[in-house]
Amino acid sequence: MKKIGLTILLYITLVTNVFCQSSNVDFIHSIGKIYVVVAVIAATFIGIIFYLISLDKKLTKLENQIKK
Repeated sequence: MKKIGLTILLYITLVTNVFCQSSNVDFIHSIGKIYVVVAVIAATFIGIIFYLISLDKKLTKLENQIKK
């Protein structure tokens, strides 16, 4: 029963995504907001990368302290 419900939910999600995707992208591009979307996505990825780099440095520092 769970598999059927999951399959139906997945199908509905995919079908909705296919039909709505082109009209949303065309609308956003036509009013010039696509650059805002791209900038937000780029800023998010850059933030994640900087966070991961700083986390790696902190972990390396802790590992060096444990070895001593």
